[in-house]
Amino acid sequence: MQRNNAPLRQVERLPLPRMREWEHSVIVALNRYTVTPVWKHLFAAVSRLGDGGLWLALALALLVLGGSRGVECVVHMLIAGSIALSVYKLCKRCASRPRPCATLRNLHVCVPPLDEYSFPSGHTLHAVAFTTIAVAYFPDLSLALVPFAVLTALSRVALGLHYPSDVLGGAAIGAGVALLSFSFG
Repeated sequence: MQRNNAPLRQVERLPLPRMREWEHSVIVALNRYTVTPVWKHLFAAVSRLGDGGLWLALALALLVLGGSRGVECVVHMLIAGSIALSVYKLCKRCASRPRPCATLRNLHVCVPPLDEYSFPSGHTLHAVAFTTIAVAYFPDLSLALVPFAVLTALSRVALGLHYPSDVLGGAAIGAGVALLSFSFG
């Protein structure tokens, strides 16, 4: 009988419940800022820009102002973005993790979710992938794009749309796809 209880005790020691509690506390703490109009509007604006508008504007600017290097960068971003989108969709389908705004009470949701599931954060995934690629071609863009990518990840959690592990997963996938894409160029 002792042997049958041993695996159960081992599972109870796993950090998953503590990690879940930590993630919930981070979401609730950051979500409190969305009551303040300045933070609410900042997080909502960053989130909306991350829907694709900023990346489209960046691509157009690079095509117009970046010369042949800009064209190369945009093509690179399109290819990596397509691969990242495929990985993203596969992960969403496999994980089927409900969003925090669907499972936690009393969150202020300022931006409606684009879909039902939270893992991984597509906004963060693309922000990291596109930032990594754009900065490799045009290092001066890091002054604007790196803070935007960080704010994107932060906004997704603060708005109650993602868990911290969703944005970390999205960032890892985005960085992985971007870095891997350089080995094929």
